[in-house]
Amino acid sequence: MQYQITGKQLDIGAALQTHVKEELGGIVDKYAERPTDASVIFSRNAHEYVCETIVHLSTGMTAQAKAHATEIYAAFEGCLDKMEKQLRRYKRRLKDHHRDRANPIELMEGSSYILAGGDEAGDSEPESLQPIIVAEMETKIASLSVGEAVMQMELNGDSVLVFRNEKTGSVNVVHRRDDGNIGWIDPR
Repeated sequence: MQYQITGKQLDIGAALQTHVKEELGGIVDKYAERPTDASVIFSRNAHEYVCETIVHLSTGMTAQAKAHATEIYAAFEGCLDKMEKQLRRYKRRLKDHHRDRANPIELMEGSSYILAGGDEAGDSEPESLQPIIVAEMETKIASLSVGEAVMQMELNGDSVLVFRNEKTGSVNVVHRRDDGNIGWIDPR
């Protein structure tokens, strides 16, 4: 597995890099088959250290975790605990999907836009109904089964996931509802 361990305006020492590789490698090897790469980013937010970890699996699924602590090693340990919990929870499902899937997840190109928000005070009316585009980015939309989409959404800790349904080929959405259940939007 390839590791990319970086610090945003932080100097990451060799001892921390070795610790990350040993600990994260042990967890990922235990719960996931054939991980391809891992990205660990350390940053500082006021008096706290932040550790964000993203692990890409050979099936195309990704697992993410993020933690904060006053010490850098504690931030990594918190992040590692969250990653282990996610991978342990989905171990059987990850392995089952890996056996069923002969090829890695197919990705489709798409555009993602960031639109300007309204007036913070909410007093003024917009001049037109045309939104102001702040940024435009490329994004990837995965071709997944509904079960894989729900699992991917929960592994990433997201509240919504847009995907292409493998069965129908149409673009679908799964989302976490306010009542705690998962919603699935499947246009006709």
